[in-house]
Amino acid sequence: MLDASVRKLIDPPLNHLGRFCATRGLNADFVTLIGLVIGLVSAIAIAQGAFLLGLAFIILSRFADGLDGAIARATKPSDFGGYLDITSDFLFYGAIPLAFVWFDPAQNGIAGAFLLTSFYFNGASFLGYAILAEKHGMKTDHQGIKSLYFSQGLLEGTETILFFMALCLIPSAFVWLAFGFGGLCFVTGGLRLFGARKVFSDLKVDK
Repeated sequence: MLDASVRKLIDPPLNHLGRFCATRGLNADFVTLIGLVIGLVSAIAIAQGAFLLGLAFIILSRFADGLDGAIARATKPSDFGGYLDITSDFLFYGAIPLAFVWFDPAQNGIAGAFLLTSFYFNGASFLGYAILAEKHGMKTDHQGIKSLYFSQGLLEGTETILFFMALCLIPSAFVWLAFGFGGLCFVTGGLRLFGARKVFSDLKVDK
């Protein structure tokens, strides 16, 4: 819901930095992998109870996640680069809830499983929509130039990062925050399915 508005604020400085990095030979895929490694380090820190350190690494990881796209736009975006980026994002999004479960499985286990299931469902609705949109030649740039079709939703990347930050700042509230956010993820996926039915049911399939 917030991604399009946030991109208007962060894209200009990121694009400027991306052009600078591109002229220095920095590769977008390399930055994607660095961002993923930092994100996984944040999960390790959280699993050990170092929540503020984990928060710092989350912020660094998401900065790299924005920078890789800016570098790609300044050079030559590739389908593989987009694929690597979205796969890395999904691994990161799954690692953070897992880290909180790892930290306290007795307290956080059920809520963490509920949250990860909601992520799984919401991610499937997002990727499935992107496949159908590509099949029918649909385009959108409301979140900038992407390799995949990014359908809007109640919860998007910005909300997820804010949620992870809240978890790190108030780890004792993980159970309630996880159930609340997970419920909204289910609503987001359901609304996307409903929207897909309206958009794609009447479109003809080329044979």
